[in-house]
Amino acid sequence: MPQILDPVPQDHSDRLTCTYLNYTSQIQVVRITDIKNWYFERVVFPGQRLLFVAPGEAHLEIHTGMMASAILSDTLACRDLAIPDNVPPALRSDTLVA
Repeated sequence: MPQILDPVPQDHSDRLTCTYLNYTSQIQVVRITDIKNWYFERVVFPGQRLLFVAPGEAHLEIHTGMMASAILSDTLACRDLAIPDNVPPALRSDTLVA
């Protein structure tokens, strides 16, 4: 699903291309809720890697759980998930979500 459906707001010039890997055996829901006028949420299956663009000050919430319940199991700074600058430009797009 392209991130073009919920792009980072224009007033955030500090955008980072980030990656997150669900290394658990459970389905996770990841969210960014601390950016005004923007909400990001994706389901990440076990072993799946998520590639996304976020403002530098954002935090990714990791919710892990079973069928009807989920608990906030971690919060990660998007700066810590950023892909290094030496990655080819074709991989650093605002439309990436894998």
